[in-house]
Amino acid sequence: MATAEAPTRKRETIEQAVIRFCGDSGDGMQITGSQFTNTVAMYGNDIATFPDFPAEIRAPAGTLPGVSGFQLHFASGDVYTPGDAVDVLIAMNPAALKMNVADLKTNGILIVNTDNFKEIDLKKAQITVSPLEDGSLQGYRLFPVALTKLTRAALKDLGLDAKSMDRCKNFFALGMCYWLYNRAMDATDRYLDDKFKTKPALVEANKLAMKAGYSYCEATEAFQTSYEIPPAKLPPGTYRNINGNSALALGFVAASRQSGLPLFQGSYPITPASDILHELSMFKSFGVMTFQAEDEIAAMTSAIGAAYGGSLAITTTSGPGMALKMEAIGLAIAVELPMVICNIQRGGPSTGLPTKTEQADLFQALYGRNSEAPVPVLAPSTPGDCFWIALEACRIALKYMVPVIILSDGYLANGAEPWKVPDVSELPDFKVKFRTDAEGFMPYLRHPETLARAWAVPGTPGLEHRVGGLEKQDVTGNVNYEPLNHERMVHLRAAKVAAVVQEVPDVVPAGDPDGDLLFVGWGSTYGAITAALRSARGQGKRIGHVHLRHLNPLPRNLGDVLGRYKKVVVPEMNMGQLVWLLRAKYLVDAEGFNKIQGKPFKQSEIEAKIEEVLR
Repeated sequence: MATAEAPTRKRETIEQAVIRFCGDSGDGMQITGSQFTNTVAMYGNDIATFPDFPAEIRAPAGTLPGVSGFQLHFASGDVYTPGDAVDVLIAMNPAALKMNVADLKTNGILIVNTDNFKEIDLKKAQITVSPLEDGSLQGYRLFPVALTKLTRAALKDLGLDAKSMDRCKNFFALGMCYWLYNRAMDATDRYLDDKFKTKPALVEANKLAMKAGYSYCEATEAFQTSYEIPPAKLPPGTYRNINGNSALALGFVAASRQSGLPLFQGSYPITPASDILHELSMFKSFGVMTFQAEDEIAAMTSAIGAAYGGSLAITTTSGPGMALKMEAIGLAIAVELPMVICNIQRGGPSTGLPTKTEQADLFQALYGRNSEAPVPVLAPSTPGDCFWIALEACRIALKYMVPVIILSDGYLANGAEPWKVPDVSELPDFKVKFRTDAEGFMPYLRHPETLARAWAVPGTPGLEHRVGGLEKQDVTGNVNYEPLNHERMVHLRAAKVAAVVQEVPDVVPAGDPDGDLLFVGWGSTYGAITAALRSARGQGKRIGHVHLRHLNPLPRNLGDVLGRYKKVVVPEMNMGQLVWLLRAKYLVDAEGFNKIQGKPFKQSEIEAKIEEVLR
């Protein structure tokens, strides 16, 4: 009797890949993407992720607004962005396919769940003819897979209801991807053991579905090639996968330990900042107190109260919440108390695009308060950098007795990368000493270099003083309405923020120190600019890149650096805010390159701009 021959398999070694999972918000795409990310990170690949959430909390299932996605770029070399075009797209329904297929590379792998391509599914996605039948997918390697049916078949002996079985189909797809990229399932097995430890039936069901997906690729003749991406050569150390919000939270805990102060967070939940509150709530044993306020005003004023009482105080929000906090931020500036305000930017105005990214709150951070009320403003450039920016913001706030604003954004907040866990010896030490000596005490007597006033904790004998929003008399802190005193206090508060420039290192351009073109960026544009710069310089172009972490005050040598290049381009996810500032301050003919789509810049977009400018 003749036996069937096993399909001939080919394993191809490649340097990088971009994969995207997309489906309905209830299809578990974020969990699927996160598990695949954790597995490739443990394997040693460099990674960058881009989770894409629906803007509506409960968009109708199967509709275009309800599509959720998770993109991962992993490689054996350095990764700076989540990738431009997608190598593998897993689409769980027609809406997901319609919203994402344009990003799939020609001849890219397309896996679709054919069980969700019925007439009613097409109607929800506003599609009249199935793309599986109209020839529109001919440019891709299409793998139609009955994910729902196959998952049910794999789990039929477990005694689960149909709904519970259907929820496991994302792990069937995950198993297929593990086969496709030769990844073991051990890490996900451990995740399932922990996640559903009180529900052993769900542990078994998801593991079985994942193994079924892996075995399906082994058995079917459709999949002839799997791929191997070797580990990246990262500097030695202990790494963990981290997103920007988690990094901020850990940075604040570290700042609390390094300053010797208890950490207080007063915040009102708002997308995409809420995860910082969730994360910090788990650090009670480290002296962290989290307070979920009834609104943004209460959140900000609670932080002021905590700072007055001697705590390291922070508050977190997004653009709409910043608008509500502004009067109280002015109060914090007037009473000159240290605290950190995090704005995790999102698309606006108003509710706008709550789950999409933007960089349009720079003017709000610099000028959004009434009267003359400057504050230091800092911006992280990568998810891992959020840890260090939290430390730096706290250090400046405590040293100069001033509120500090951090401008992160939704892309950094939710995106992830391998982060080298620092040794405690690498962290700056900025232990705080409160004023305890009553002799010669005046509330607004200032340090000669920083212009910071003393921090006197209420209840300290002989250090009684009043705080409030009315103008203070210089040195005494008494309420004062004299015109010249007000002018002096305005100048002193501004001079104190200007003195922070002592903490700002001179900028050193990446790439060429002078030449034809300089990119100036801030925030999450770092990855796309860096990747494009490396590519362009490899072609012999003389290009530099300055990425600003301190946006107020700006580095002292920035004007000199701008003058070394023939052209200056400023990529921003807004209508041109930093470029306006640079043109006004340095009289440089800088050009804005702006994108306001709720999506981060692609490397290819920066490369196209380089060609346009240098043509």
